[in-house]
Amino acid sequence: MKEKRSFFERLTGTVRVDDELETEEEVDEEKAGPHLPIKSEWGEEESEGELTVDVYQTPDDIVIKAMVSGMDPNELDISIGRDAVTIKGKREVTRDAGDDDYLVRELYWGSFSRTIALPQEIEVEEAEATQKHGLLSIRLPKIDKRRQSKLRVKSV
Repeated sequence: MKEKRSFFERLTGTVRVDDELETEEEVDEEKAGPHLPIKSEWGEEESEGELTVDVYQTPDDIVIKAMVSGMDPNELDISIGRDAVTIKGKREVTRDAGDDDYLVRELYWGSFSRTIALPQEIEVEEAEATQKHGLLSIRLPKIDKRRQSKLRVKSV
């Protein structure tokens, strides 16, 4: 059984030197390019691509930035928990030319996702996401564990 190619290998179209193509199906997979989903022999698509992100923190927030060019903001699926964020989407391929007419194919098309573990808990209800010129920015306010509030005791 052939070892599964890494995301980088699928993205760039590179092949390990020690890999040999054993069947005609594998040759077709190599011609398909890294941006098209490849069906396995059971009809299942390969795993989705991983979205590249920048994650940094300020004293009050954790900020996640990712390039999602060509995506309608309503088609992005962002799930936020107190300790992790998952971003999912799919870039639909447009057929402007035949496979043999391409000179370079570097863009990633298809499903992608990324789950980011957060260094501390956040206020889920106060999170904000914006997209401008293809750059998705997610601001996640940190929970202030030092903040205290007074609790009034009611007599019953």
